[in-house]
Amino acid sequence: MVSEFEIKKQICEIGKRIYDRGMVAANDGNISVKISDNEFLCTPTGVSKGFMTPEYICKVDAKGNVIQANKGFKPSSEIKMHMRVYEKRPDVKSVVHAHPIYATSFAIAGIPLTQPIMPEAVIALGCVPIAEYGAPSTMEIPDAVEKYLPYYDAVLLANHGALTYSDSLLAAYHKMESVEFYAELLFKSKQLGGPKEFTPEQVEQLYEIRRKFGMTGKHPADLCPNKAAGLKSCHGCGGNCDHHGSKEADPALIEEITKKIIAQLGK
Repeated sequence: MVSEFEIKKQICEIGKRIYDRGMVAANDGNISVKISDNEFLCTPTGVSKGFMTPEYICKVDAKGNVIQANKGFKPSSEIKMHMRVYEKRPDVKSVVHAHPIYATSFAIAGIPLTQPIMPEAVIALGCVPIAEYGAPSTMEIPDAVEKYLPYYDAVLLANHGALTYSDSLLAAYHKMESVEFYAELLFKSKQLGGPKEFTPEQVEQLYEIRRKFGMTGKHPADLCPNKAAGLKSCHGCGGNCDHHGSKEADPALIEEITKKIIAQLGK
């Protein structure tokens, strides 16, 4: 079993990666890890995530109350947002919040990341919605994020940044990287005349690959909030929510794509 001290070191390492990649500026961003049903380690407020050491890390309970914090440190003011994720998603073990340039630019422009343009993004993320604006440090952000938690593993925060969460600290961080990479590719492809999106059939093939991988988390390959609400399927369903008239995915093609994706993902 990994010790608390080792987890604190890991949080510091991820904080440095986020800072070094320009995903945060100054004292922005926050990270947390669930270590038991009522114990969470989190980054402190008012410090750069690129220069933390283990003694900076605080421990809080499920209500965000301080269990342990060294003198001069207190939990991030955004801990309420993290606690809401843990409350509504029992499968989540870590939450990462940052302000990556491209993803945050889409959040500021009010444009969700919903265009299916590359296999890895479709398989890993599906699509990334935008939660309505909420004032920092208030309950407005947790309340805005909550309705997206049952369906997605990444959310843009209107005029604010991005939030990712998963079943490990590294996985939550990797999702943040994936969101930013997706946003950058979408932005740059728009400068070149616009991205060429996958067809609904191609999206469905990629979703079938995700199912074959047995990937954890929430994803449009398995769920569609729009369809459940009686609305038109979201972009990423690829017809998956309603198979009437849709084409059956070609098993041979799926197998071929699967091999290529596995190779690209380094599995």
